[in-house]
Amino acid sequence: MAQNENLAALSAAGVSVWLDDLSRDRIRSGNLAELIATRSVVGVTTNPTIFQGALSKGHAYDDQVKELAARGADVDAAVRTITTDDVRAACDVFTEVFERSGGVDGRVSIEVDPRYAFDTDKTVAQAVELWKIVDRPNLFIKIPATEEGLPAITKVLAEGISVNVTLIFSVARYRSVMGAYLDGLRNARIAGHDIARIHSVASFFVSRVDSEIDKRLEAIGTPEALELRGKAGIANARLAYAAYQDVFDGGARTSTFSVLASNGGNRQRPLWASTGVKNPDYSDTMYITELVAPNTVNTLPEKTMQAFADHGELRGDTVSGTAAQAQEVFDRLTAVGIDLDDVFAVLEREGVDKFEKSWDELLTATAAELKTTGSN
Repeated sequence: MAQNENLAALSAAGVSVWLDDLSRDRIRSGNLAELIATRSVVGVTTNPTIFQGALSKGHAYDDQVKELAARGADVDAAVRTITTDDVRAACDVFTEVFERSGGVDGRVSIEVDPRYAFDTDKTVAQAVELWKIVDRPNLFIKIPATEEGLPAITKVLAEGISVNVTLIFSVARYRSVMGAYLDGLRNARIAGHDIARIHSVASFFVSRVDSEIDKRLEAIGTPEALELRGKAGIANARLAYAAYQDVFDGGARTSTFSVLASNGGNRQRPLWASTGVKNPDYSDTMYITELVAPNTVNTLPEKTMQAFADHGELRGDTVSGTAAQAQEVFDRLTAVGIDLDDVFAVLEREGVDKFEKSWDELLTATAAELKTTGSN
């Protein structure tokens, strides 16, 4: 099977293609392996919404639910077992990719319980627990970039555990995330861990920024405001990449990273998340074409991935050197009345709430299945 030319070219441009989805059917049917072979997929991300969707469809989990009910497992233990089994199996599918990339790719992410997003200690405890349960070197533990999540990121990395930092919306918070990563890597080295084995990505959300800001621009309604629709998400990501370059390629924190790099430390790569286009008026591949840069990851819903495979455009690096233009977009947003600090606060709160709701739905559905199965 040959790789799709568009996605292969995207990979050659320095963008790692990850799938934003996982299910037992996808693993068992060979679909995940097929995407690796034909769509340049080199990683997978999951979240509570993805797991809730997977468990609510079909019958792939019926036998395991029956077994768990027979053992008297409670709902939290059942969900933990089901989700970690899927992630472990996916890690095994990606073993060859992981080894071929030297541990950079071939990664599968699992998120800590979203109910712990504002509890540092519980986040750390569950991150360590999930790492031990899955027991695969190509696992990423996803930790949200809340204020309480930042010290958790540092502590988990210090344990020698690789981390995917999620729900990043603002460049200011992203800089704090990179600081937490460098602190964690330094502490891991002090603790005697081989920091060359520790990897991390920082998941910077894109389309949700446009959705929230476009709504506010339409409420303002002036020609100047309406002309800015669909520009904030890409500008925000481009400013984030400039911050990444500042930290890892020549800015104030680069000296810190240089010391760690000399001891095997890896960069924390930017990951573009939420890259499915929600507005039908926009190109369905805009968050791919406009965010091509070296040492990045783009985690794609399958629909968006297939759209790029079919008709995506690649115009080379569309991010490096664009910080000034991106800042101009932000200056114009502020000038028309957009409160960017409020936008980012709302997006973080809604992001956590969305994952909590999905997790609650997952627990409720699993509890009902355990009860029904156990009574039969």
